[in-house]
Amino acid sequence: MISSTNELEFSTEEIPNELSISKLTSLTNSEDLICKDKNVLCLTEKNGYQDTVYIKAANIFQGIKIEKAPDKVLIRYGSEPVLTLPDFEDENSQRLSYELAFSALKYQDILESILIDSCFYPNVTIPDALSSLVVVMLYDFQDRKFQSRLISDEEQSISEVQEVEYLLNSFKTKLAAALARCRIKHDALSIYHILPETVRQQEQRASTLPLYAWVNTCKISPEGICDDLKEEGYTKVKSALDFECKSFCLDQHCSDVLIFPSHLKSELLNIDLCTDYKLLFQDKSRSLAVHSVRTLLNMDDDVLLVNMGSWYTVAHMSTLTNQSTSKIFVCGVRSQTKESDLKTLFTNMGCKNIELLHENFTDIEAKDHRLQKVKVILLLPRCSGLGVSNPIEFILNENEDADLLKDHSKGVIAEDKLNVLAEQQFEQLKHAMQFNKAQAIVYCTCSVYPEENEVVVKKALQFGIERNNKVQPYRLSPPVLPLCSVKEIRSSNDKFFKVEPSEITNGCFLAVLTREAFERTLMTGVDTAW
Repeated sequence: MISSTNELEFSTEEIPNELSISKLTSLTNSEDLICKDKNVLCLTEKNGYQDTVYIKAANIFQGIKIEKAPDKVLIRYGSEPVLTLPDFEDENSQRLSYELAFSALKYQDILESILIDSCFYPNVTIPDALSSLVVVMLYDFQDRKFQSRLISDEEQSISEVQEVEYLLNSFKTKLAAALARCRIKHDALSIYHILPETVRQQEQRASTLPLYAWVNTCKISPEGICDDLKEEGYTKVKSALDFECKSFCLDQHCSDVLIFPSHLKSELLNIDLCTDYKLLFQDKSRSLAVHSVRTLLNMDDDVLLVNMGSWYTVAHMSTLTNQSTSKIFVCGVRSQTKESDLKTLFTNMGCKNIELLHENFTDIEAKDHRLQKVKVILLLPRCSGLGVSNPIEFILNENEDADLLKDHSKGVIAEDKLNVLAEQQFEQLKHAMQFNKAQAIVYCTCSVYPEENEVVVKKALQFGIERNNKVQPYRLSPPVLPLCSVKEIRSSNDKFFKVEPSEITNGCFLAVLTREAFERTLMTGVDTAW
């Protein structure tokens, strides 16, 4: 049971005289401060969330919170979930829960300090298991400028949420004063400005980042999609810089990728083109990867896909080889239930050439009889993902681990964790190079760290040279993309394709490794029989 002592007796007299309560509650996050997209309506009034969202967010935060040294612990958290609830009912509630948990994580130090400075702790006796709920609800409370939450009569209430909300409301004045002191201490307009510069830049980019979607050519052509969108009232423009309210443009690298303003996502997800799997939203880096593979294939060459986060990547690769006899092999589908669900998904998308393998990639022998026609291996290793501006979308769309949010909350990754990731990436790339029948490997990350990109690739290439066997070694080849000219490809200096994080795209690193003889064939432009 939660209890408190005399919390209602605190008055505004303890607040600095020069500040009114309205000024104290001026914590403004990046959504209030930054709205660069001229077509997006920014709403600063917030009404709170459903009780289930608070619980889900608290459970997520519980798993990703920053652990501190014993002498620096301000608040004790339990080790168990706040409350076990059924799976998410819909995508929107899932996204809201992750966003709330991520916000609480970014401001964890500040929120904890506010709870101590306001005397919420230790005056409130509360089970450790509910501390995560207190933190996420406090973040939302101050984000609403300490205004009461609007609760629907139809909403099912949860007692733990109601009790924590009552206690936060009873400490409203003290919490606001503590927030003001925190802001004054850091000489900041809001605690948003206390965040590291890298995190603020990331949030700014995320606020303008457009949506990327690829066309399922098993069902419709890119031209057909454009015609249908125009009939729906969308206008085709030259580039993302020309976006209007309902508009789209073609991507400059991938001929089957369209770009939309971010505020159109909810609307687009409900149109027939999306519900019928004709238009699928996914980060551009994945489209760059599968298109790079496609340019390396002949009509009957197979492909091996490794570490597929989103199954849309598999489907996209399938659509690009739909007119051939190629097979797309995918590793690591261990669950029979998952296999059945995926087969249903691929059938609904019109994909017919996908083969699911139960083994993990590193457990598959290079001489496996099923893979003797595999010519290209696409490797999308687990990475830090710090080239991604909106990590929530990345995690949800690519089925990534929520633990990635720890690094994004600070804007950097710990050196020991980076070394672990780089070693895993090297081992996978090294294993891919042992498939003697394969002629090319496409390696793609969403990392900005050379340790996960150039360093891993060069280390693997050196390993290949030192193996000293009869198979021709790999060397770097410039990635070939549909809308790149031959002149542009041949003039590449470092032969890596790199996209820096910006207001219009996430970061991406792409490397193509080919056998020496195969590279010479590629540069003559005569190997592809499509």
